[in-house]
Amino acid sequence: MISTISRRYSLDEYRAIEEKAEGRSEYRDGEIVPMPGGTLKHSRIGRNILTYFTSVLRDTQFEPINSELRLWIPEHRRGVYPDVMVFDGEPQLNAERLDEVLNPALIVEVLSPFTADCDRLSKFRMYRSIDSFSEYLLVEQNEPFVERYSKQAQGWLLSDFSGLELSISLDSVSIELPMAEIYRGIVFE
Repeated sequence: MISTISRRYSLDEYRAIEEKAEGRSEYRDGEIVPMPGGTLKHSRIGRNILTYFTSVLRDTQFEPINSELRLWIPEHRRGVYPDVMVFDGEPQLNAERLDEVLNPALIVEVLSPFTADCDRLSKFRMYRSIDSFSEYLLVEQNEPFVERYSKQAQGWLLSDFSGLELSISLDSVSIELPMAEIYRGIVFE
């Protein structure tokens, strides 16, 4: 049996590689894991959500950010790129780094066959270690279906939304997000 030794990277090595890389990679406590490319639907859905948030949250204390900014999760030594994050107030930078933040209130992940299990399980578990994090949306790209997790005193509450006629009440940012806005321009087969 042949064993392979995978190289472990320091956080500084990862950050230096990531600054010059053409594609993005996540950092997993010493491992560098390339992120798969997205689909046209995935990109459109992420854009739709960010555009809606940007418009509706203008002139409030909330700031939506796209997937270009890395979220650092100190407890798990992970650097990840959620599809959309919303901050209540000023984003807190990680040790004055301009490319890493620590304190989203709301995180949105657009699911793909490659990332759905990770987004639902291990990423959600890690996100819950962030004190400011209080709402999570998991958005399907092949049907109008969204799972919303909201932080309650007794734990996390799951709500499902199916169909374009519904709206999702987002407690963390005090707005309604219409399903029709999420899936604007998306054709389902």
